[in-house]
Parts: sequence; C-alpha cells; structure tokens
Amino acid sequence: MTTLTLSAGLKDAELETESPVLAVEPSGDVPVEKMDDHQLLAATLTGDEAAFRELVRRYQNQITNYVYRMLNDYDRAVDLAQETFVRVYTSAERYQATYSFSTYIYRIAHNLAISELRQRKRRRLIPFPTFFSDKDSEEIEVEIEDKRQVLADDSMIADERRLAVQKAIASLPEKYRAALVLCDIEEKSYEEISEVLDLPVGTVKSRINRARNLLKEKLKEYL
Repeated sequence: MTTLTLSAGLKDAELETESPVLAVEPSGDVPVEKMDDHQLLAATLTGDEAAFRELVRRYQNQITNYVYRMLNDYDRAVDLAQETFVRVYTSAERYQATYSFSTYIYRIAHNLAISELRQRKRRRLIPFPTFFSDKDSEEIEVEIEDKRQVLADDSMIADERRLAVQKAIASLPEKYRAALVLCDIEEKSYEEISEVLDLPVGTVKSRINRARNLLKEKLKEYL
C-alpha cells in the first residue's frame, strides 16, 4: 500500500498500485523538473511521490480549466480534476508510453465531464429556459440576457462580455462544446483533439466550425 499526499490541490488518498509495466524507465537521479511526462509517470510507479506531484503541477490548471469550461461549475471542476489525477495514479501501470500523456489525461477529464453532464440531464439539475431546434434536431439554449445598457466602467463592460461568452459556451451541445474548448481555449491541434475525442480530424473540424457559428448567433448582440 502506498500512501500518497497530493499537495498540489488534491486530497490525501491511500491508493494501491500493481507491479509496474510502463515501457519507460525512470531517469535515475534526474530532478523531476527535468523529466518528461512519460518519465514522471514511470517514476510514480516506483513510489516517487515527487514525480507525481510534478505531473499534478504541470496539468492541474489546464485540466481544471477544461472541465470548468465544460460544466460551468468551478467547484465541481476542481472535484473532477482531482478525480482525473487519482485515475491517472491508479491506472498508471496500464498507460502506454507510445501515446501522448497530454492526450491521455485530457481524455480522462473529458470522459468525467461528459458523465457529469449526462447525470445532470437525467436528474434535471440544469435549467434550460428557452430552446430552439437546430438542423441537427438538438435543443440549444440561445437566449442571453440583454444587458446592453451603457456602462461607465469599462471593466464592468468587459466582465459582462466575458460572462456572456461563458454562458454561451456552456449552452452549446456537449459535442460542439468539447471541440471548441479544446481548440480555442486549450489551443490543442486538430490532431490532438481527434485523439482526445476519438474522432476523425474531419469531424473535429466540422464540429469546431459549427460551434463557432452557434456562438456568433448567440453573441450577435455583443459583437
């Protein structure tokens, strides 16, 4: 039994690991800051908690931000980011070093976010006051509160626009939202998004284009 303390924002947890089969060997006395992601995960399998903390440090903000953009719920995003890293730790021995670690961890986070969204729909925890059906017969929330009054404070105007964009992204169907966030916020390449979502590149491009067009429609009063 290995007791792991996640000092970079994760709760303490006792996690049990199996015999390591990761193809990459740890890098001996190389400082964790100098290791690549594969080496850090290999070192984690040997019980090197510093190596795992370095992985958390590298990806915690990115993963939390991605899940937050998917859920529009920061507290839940923090929880699911924590769960993402716990799953990385507990399944480290099954990781294939031939794949990008970034793709691997984003895929875990994405699956957790999608599961959360689907649970919310089943429990009817998300209010959707106004809908229309697009050409794909999907329900899409399109009304954004009209706050176009003249504001003297530029920072208030910027905040208003930011919140409008945030709300518009959160209202996109999940398949479009994921592709858009990965591309325009996380700045992933089409190929990386294809791997995370397990979709052909052509489908990824189509979804991103569709998402951008939906956003333009939703935000036309702010443009």
